[in-house]
Amino acid sequence: MLFKHVQRRIYFCCSLLLLLPFFSQGQQQTAVFTNPLLPSGPDPWVIQQDTNYFYTNTFGSHIALYKTSRMSGLGKVTPVTIWVPPASGPYSKDIWAPEIHYINNAWYVYFAADDGHNENHRIYVLENRAANPLEGRWVFKGKLADTAADKWAIDASVFSYKSVLYCIWSGWEGDTNGRQSIYIARMKNPAELEGHRVLISTPTYAWEKQGAPPVVNEGPEALVSPAGRLLITFSASGCWTDDYELGLLTLRPGGNPLNAADWVKSPVPVFETAAANGAYAPGHNGFFISRNGKESWIIYHANAAAGQGCGGRRSPRMQKFTWNKDGTPNFGAPAAINTPIQKPGGE
Repeated sequence: MLFKHVQRRIYFCCSLLLLLPFFSQGQQQTAVFTNPLLPSGPDPWVIQQDTNYFYTNTFGSHIALYKTSRMSGLGKVTPVTIWVPPASGPYSKDIWAPEIHYINNAWYVYFAADDGHNENHRIYVLENRAANPLEGRWVFKGKLADTAADKWAIDASVFSYKSVLYCIWSGWEGDTNGRQSIYIARMKNPAELEGHRVLISTPTYAWEKQGAPPVVNEGPEALVSPAGRLLITFSASGCWTDDYELGLLTLRPGGNPLNAADWVKSPVPVFETAAANGAYAPGHNGFFISRNGKESWIIYHANAAAGQGCGGRRSPRMQKFTWNKDGTPNFGAPAAINTPIQKPGGE
């Protein structure tokens, strides 16, 4: 009997040893994810609150949110529609680039829309005072515009810097589509601008003018470095080209965000097509911090093949980035699709 008992223990231990590689493989699989996060998702945006992330992108006909505790698991979440536009009117069509922000204990969504005619695109605001943006009631607050220069505008984002709230967006100088530039304005409150818009970037370098006309700067996003430097990334060149890429504006030390002369543009793009990685025309990004609070991440869209343009084949991807000694971000090259990447810390 003793022999049989020992024999059974030996068999059991041997079985565990045989299974260890599978357990190890399972642990490795749960520690990684692959890009893209979703099959489609132009203009991705994410915000973190407590242990949750709220994600959205351009759907065109409505606004929807994803709620997840793990950005690496975004593809397993079902989006919830939070707002459907009226059947007609100035903000009924072409709902582009929504962003959700939490300001003064309320949720706000900024989006661009028109009446079916692109030249009428403007920025609009929704508000929700519920603790959870998937609950409560979204209230339409109106148009967000400089009353002295109510011109074509898309891709709004807001940020606070030194306790002042600002809005940045892409707009036309006049009423014709020849050039998209980046504008900034101070905000009176989360649904109103204060003062007039200031132009802080317009296409000047060759890498910003691919696909012209028109020439394009769009999708501005604010980023504050660990040392407190204020930066703005933006997407340059036509999204219909494979040359769509990210540029960078840096505010001079002690500079005023509303003074155009205090912004310095990088002479070269900071994030661009990596054909070998299946990442064409990367752009229109956002930023978030990992759940463990230690890692900086960029989320962006890109195409998997050349010549896919501005449509629904643009998919959201994300990757960790580092910081240069001068306080500017180092995004590296767009990560290869379908290749394991370590999940954000804390996931």
